[in-house]
Amino acid sequence: MQWVTMFQKEMMESWRNKKWIWVPIVFIILAVMDPISTYYLPEIIQAAGGFPDGTVIELGDYAPAEIIMMSLSQYSTLGVLLIAFLSMGTVAGEKSSGVSELILVKPVSYTNYITAKWASLFVLIGGSSAIGLFAGWYYTVLLYGNLAFTTWLKAILFYSLWLLLVISVAILFNSLVTKPGIVVFLTILSVMLLSLLTQVFGHILTWSPVHLSSYIQELLLTGTVSDKLFGTAFVTIALSIMLLILSVYSFQRSENR
Repeated sequence: MQWVTMFQKEMMESWRNKKWIWVPIVFIILAVMDPISTYYLPEIIQAAGGFPDGTVIELGDYAPAEIIMMSLSQYSTLGVLLIAFLSMGTVAGEKSSGVSELILVKPVSYTNYITAKWASLFVLIGGSSAIGLFAGWYYTVLLYGNLAFTTWLKAILFYSLWLLLVISVAILFNSLVTKPGIVVFLTILSVMLLSLLTQVFGHILTWSPVHLSSYIQELLLTGTVSDKLFGTAFVTIALSIMLLILSVYSFQRSENR
């Protein structure tokens, strides 16, 4: 019951801060931006004055799976920035203002405190991204051709694990520092380092969470879930749980100093 109360508090706070309005809108814009702009690119160029005489530019035909991957790439870049900024004051802000001490004196379990914030953040970001990607799927089917809804749904479920990992990283740094700006910096830096390590040692780190996007692309093209995607999903979930456990331990240790 304590965890449910904490979770409801976080969800209510997100609603009062209008996050349940503007966050889905931002994710919708990120998801539909590429499908629409790519389809209407010739008209956009023509409206802007067109090309000089003699210029010939051929625009390739995109498969629906490629368009969906464009939307996911937006989430992997700008979406990560949005997650970092959304989560920067989740714990760190309450630690620096002393709110966390007032809550924990109730008493409230450290585990309930951290996990409720983690879960509410995932519901907000996961739900908003699903709404945005549904809009992206709708415009993709409308403009580029059919993509089975079940295939799209599988892709979104697997991609949500990447969002879960980024949220877990952000919560960890929230538990370690009290400056929200530092949380944003360390979260983005960690994602960048993970991507760099995967690029350098990609032949070894075949189940790195960074590979989720490429395996999801195979899923969108073939409609089947590969063993590598299952393995990468398992590693991503395991890392997220480990980061969450470490977050609880770090937060408890810092509060007991």
